[in-house]
Amino acid sequence: MRICVFLSAADLDDRYTRPAREFAKLLGEGGHTLVWGGSDVGLMKVVADGVQEAGGRLCGVSVDFLSAKVRPGVEEMVIAKDLAERKRLLLEKADAVVIMVGGTGTLDEATEILELKKHGHTDKPVVLLNTAGFYDGLKEQFRRMEDEGFLPRPLAELVYFAEEPVGALAYLEAVTAAATAAGQGIE
Repeated sequence: MRICVFLSAADLDDRYTRPAREFAKLLGEGGHTLVWGGSDVGLMKVVADGVQEAGGRLCGVSVDFLSAKVRPGVEEMVIAKDLAERKRLLLEKADAVVIMVGGTGTLDEATEILELKKHGHTDKPVVLLNTAGFYDGLKEQFRRMEDEGFLPRPLAELVYFAEEPVGALAYLEAVTAAATAAGQGIE
């Protein structure tokens, strides 16, 4: 499975890097491909290192103005002309999406995939990995949106909230297996 991970390029402390390393190891050991922003810095580097060390493959999609931070020696690296093209390519190249901790860029990427999913433009599974309760407030806001009628689909159809890396990958593998068994695949 090709799993797009939206996450921070910042250097973060162990409460965020440890679960990111754990998820990366699971992804690599499972033979999956990491589709990510292509940077070789911060949490992006931590995850790419972990996937590669565990035997997984890397597919990076960077953007022209960040090309100096691109990770060398990956199986596939694409340089997009702008952030909009980068997001489009990241989603096109992935079978599923995991949202890890991050700033405004990560939040922008997360809301875009959820908006596409809300309107039926994709059925790719989306997991929000709520490391150290980072997304508790966002989770509450999404529930309020659902409760007050702002979402045309149930929240559970849009995103799965995982508290631990193992739960995030287990969910994606289960959804993919179910779709394959039903002869549908994920788009």
